Amino acid sequence: MVTAHATILLVEDDPNDVLFMKTALEAAGVENPLFVANNGREALAYLNGTGKFSERSRHPLPYLVLLDLKLPYVMGLDVLKAVRERPDLNSTIVIVLTASTNAADVETAYRLGANAYLVKPSSFEKLKVLIRSVKEFWLVQNQPSAPFSDL
Repeated sequence: MVTAHATILLVEDDPNDVLFMKTALEAAGVENPLFVANNGREALAYLNGTGKFSERSRHPLPYLVLLDLKLPYVMGLDVLKAVRERPDLNSTIVIVLTASTNAADVETAYRLGANAYLVKPSSFEKLKVLIRSVKEFWLVQNQPSAPFSDL
């Protein structure tokens, strides 16, 4: 089990979706620190520890990334590709969480190394169920690799 110290990075450009996600995480009892990147460029800055994210003690590498695909500046699939090109992020769990049901997006996401591909639910109640499932599987049942085993 991963402790509540493992960081979650939410990459989402829609402020309403950010609010719903924060509320759903809270309702599911997820106590992990949550950081939000509002676009793909900001996600890369967070992951690279640059700009306002340069202090790693305040902005640790994430254990789990919830990644939207349709983002301003840098698309989600490009963020995913950048994550998987970095050996220090090999153990980071990346869950694509998007409205896209496009088969090409699904296939590309898995080819680029997504751990899961989830479609955003149509209601807040369904989002809460989805987040409870994510918590149970990835934060409770999943056995983390060495970089995260002490979190």
